[in-house]
This record gives sequence, C-alpha cells and structure tokens, in this order.
Amino acid sequence: MKRILFLSVLAALMVLPASAQRGMRVRKNVPLDSIRLSDPAILADQKTKMYYMTGTGGMMWRSADLKLWEGPMRVTEFEANSWMGPRPMIWAAELHQTGDGWYYYFATFTNQAVIIDTVRGNAIERRASQVLRADNPMGPYRAFGDATYLSADRPTLDGTYWRDKDGKPYMIFCGEWLQNWNGTMEKIELKPDLSGTVGEPKVLFRASDSPWSREKNDQGEVTWNKVTDGPYLFRTATGRLGMVWTSWVFDVYTQGVAYSESGTLDGPWTQEPEPITPPGYGHSMLFQRFDGQWMMSVHHHSKDDRGRTVRIPHLFEVDLSGDKLIVK
Repeated sequence: MKRILFLSVLAALMVLPASAQRGMRVRKNVPLDSIRLSDPAILADQKTKMYYMTGTGGMMWRSADLKLWEGPMRVTEFEANSWMGPRPMIWAAELHQTGDGWYYYFATFTNQAVIIDTVRGNAIERRASQVLRADNPMGPYRAFGDATYLSADRPTLDGTYWRDKDGKPYMIFCGEWLQNWNGTMEKIELKPDLSGTVGEPKVLFRASDSPWSREKNDQGEVTWNKVTDGPYLFRTATGRLGMVWTSWVFDVYTQGVAYSESGTLDGPWTQEPEPITPPGYGHSMLFQRFDGQWMMSVHHHSKDDRGRTVRIPHLFEVDLSGDKLIVK
C-alpha cells in the first residue's frame, strides 16, 4: 500500500499542465544523490559517450561521468486519442538499444481517467507497459507500433526487454497485485521490430514464490508479500540467466534475485533465499560503464526533514564474472 500512496503523490505532480512542465528548469552539475527519482534506469550510449538516466516520471537526465548530471528534460510525446491519453502517468521507464539504430523506451503508462476494474474497494486504473521509439537518446520518444501491447482489462507494469536464446525479443512485465492479489512475473513475445506483441503472456513465477518477502495478512499472520516489481534480466559470465526483482519485507523495500534452471525465460525459476541488496534499496537495472565495469542502478527510500518519503538514485558496482550476481 505504501507504493500506491507514493505513486498517488507522484501522479499529482505529473498531471501539471503541459505549459508548466515545459517551463521546468534544467539544472547542470547536479550530484546523483541530489536527484529525486524512482526506478532509475541508465543507458550507457557508446555513440555519444554519455550516460542517460530516466525512470518514473518520464524525465531524462544525462551525464558524462555518472557523478554530475544535467536535467530534468522532457523526452516523450503522446497522442491525445491514444489509450494513454495526452498526459499519462509514466512509471519505471527504461532505455534499450537492439543494434538497429533506434532507441526504445519501455515504460508503464497509466490513464487515470479510465477505470477497468474494482477489487476489494480499490479502483483499478487503465495501466499497461508499452514501447516508444526515437532516433536519438534524447527523443522525442513516440508511439510507433500497435495501439496496445498488453490486454486492456488487466493492469500491467514495469516492462523490460530481453532477447532469449531462441533469438526472439520479449517483454518481461508484472501483473499488478491489486487485481490478482498475488503479483506475477510474465513474458510476452515482441515483434522483431518491437512494434507490438505476439501471442499471449506466460507466467514465469508469482509473488508467493518468494522465500524472503514478508507481510501480515488480514488475520495478522506473517506471509509472503503480494507485490512483484521491477524485473531486470542479466547473464553471468558462465551464461547463467538471472533476474533481479523487488518486493517488500513488511515496510522495507527489498530486492531479490532468481535464476533460471534452463537458462531461458521459461525457467523454471529458482529464488535465492536472501535479498541481493541492503534493506531499503530496490527496482534496479544493470549497465556497463564505459570502462567495462558492471553497475546496478537502484533507488533508496529515505525521509526528508518533514518526514516525507523520498527516493534517491544510487549506484552499486556488481560482479558478473562467476555463476552469480554479486553486489560489491
């Protein structure tokens, strides 16, 4: 529920009139720990030798050294007649390249004007992961393919990209726990040019598979947490396929890791028994610095001087040289 409350506050900031958002001040030489950003995702672009960071809120920051940043800058454009509406909420945006010259913007879009379901008194808004595209990392990123990628009658979120051993591209995403009450991690095949999806989704695992997440149920009993959040795929140097993902341990945002026994998305997926990062860190993605060092970008929950929760980007060095991901 804390995640919902936070994103509701964020939503209020994101529905500012377009004129007000265009007037946002772009700042330079901003230290990473002075930026307020959820779900930070960083693209190391070899062409421009710059790092580009986006996330929830859909704004862009850029840096030459990962230390001092310039931003925020608006990089998305929407059609008023799309299912997203003219100014959708944007969650967990990521940038990906596939070698075809385009930059792809995987993100979750919410149209708050459309209610698709009501579960246990909660109104479920129209929310889904989809892909935008641009010919340069600063955009503008626009819709370019199918009008919808995922079903309109269920909320989905946190879509990310992976090309599996079969050579096909896939979107891996979460089924929203607010509707299914046991969050899912799923895959769906993408068209070769990422302009839409093919076939139906397949569940990879569920929130209840986690050995480390915790919450109290309606009877006050300790059980697994319902949330699945923030998938990101990687391979170790030995070829082992892994996925970092996030849930909660009571009121602490926490990240774990799972490994595929088959080395493909189809799994089966085995969950590591303990979290992969310290308490309070989560929703990560991985990238390589220009010197080759693997990095993990996450956000950390903290409190400001008014007691409000803020989310601050943080970087960990990681080691993928063995059979497991190790956070340094």
